[in-house]
Amino acid sequence: MKGMAVKKAPAMRQTGAPVAEFLAQVPGEQRREDAHRLCALMQEITGEPPAMWGTSIIGFGSYHYRYASGREGDSALASFSPRSQALAIYLIGDFEERHGSVLARLGPHKAGKGCLYLKRLDDVDLGSLRELIDRSVRVRKGIDRAAT
Repeated sequence: MKGMAVKKAPAMRQTGAPVAEFLAQVPGEQRREDAHRLCALMQEITGEPPAMWGTSIIGFGSYHYRYASGREGDSALASFSPRSQALAIYLIGDFEERHGSVLARLGPHKAGKGCLYLKRLDDVDLGSLRELIDRSVRVRKGIDRAAT
């Protein structure tokens, strides 16, 4: 149907799977401990309980997004995935440019378009991590602008 917008099913949605079971299966004692700590931190920041989004992402709360292209959907306010190589923390897009001063204080990390990768929580400044997550949540809630 030419010219008609096709609405795709969201790639990621809440599943109802038990978060505790997922966390218990995270390989490696250090990664599992970090996942539990990050889960508690995000729950504290958002005030929302953890929920599984897809098969490997733990999310907190939700928000509705709409892009200029017309694409829209729902996603978690804050989320992460305890991957084998690193903890993947999902933040607002372009957070590197928006929050460079906070990232400079964070410690060792890698970053992608909207993703922060950390090897171990003990290696980073938790106050800076908390600030990044909080700023991302506030922007998604519409409380803050995405300024630096």
